[in-house]
Amino acid sequence: MTEGIDDKGKRRFLIAATSVVGAVGAGFVAVPFVMSLKPSAKAQAAGAPVEVDISKLEPGEKVIVEWRGKPVWVVRRTEKNLAELKDLDAKLADPNSDVEQQPVYAKNPSRAIKPEYLIVVGICTHLGCSPTHVKENDPASAAFDDDWKGGFFCPCHGSKFDLAGRIYAGLPAPTNLVVPPHTYVNDSRILIGVDQEGAA
Repeated sequence: MTEGIDDKGKRRFLIAATSVVGAVGAGFVAVPFVMSLKPSAKAQAAGAPVEVDISKLEPGEKVIVEWRGKPVWVVRRTEKNLAELKDLDAKLADPNSDVEQQPVYAKNPSRAIKPEYLIVVGICTHLGCSPTHVKENDPASAAFDDDWKGGFFCPCHGSKFDLAGRIYAGLPAPTNLVVPPHTYVNDSRILIGVDQEGAA
């Protein structure tokens, strides 16, 4: 009779001890699994905003930075470039940027917060090639029509974009170049990946 009670006590103790050890073991297994779901530092950095110094960017020049694994162009346009944008409307597929390829604060003729600076993702909206910056007086512009005002040309399938990143009509790319979210930290620095404060 006494041996039966001792056996039950031992059994309960062993069950309880095994349960505790099993729970601790499950915890040790679960922690690495849960931690593996957290984005790596590299992945977090890839999605982080990028600050660009534009203080030394001369009119007509372009700087390229990487944001989320994509090239982003910052182009400083001249007064002449800006004046000529409106002359191109009749040749463009979406001159008023009706297709949402830009934040609300960049839905204007220059597609920018500050007209002088164009900020676009440098990837063609057709098949993802990277267009080249072809200036008005560039020898490569001889292949275009006589009134080429400068812009971007995608050599993969011939799409052309003006200096506001708007697609010319009748070409393969279906939409204008993408304007990423951005804001000005001050007059010489832009933060790409963060919307302008107070923007709708």
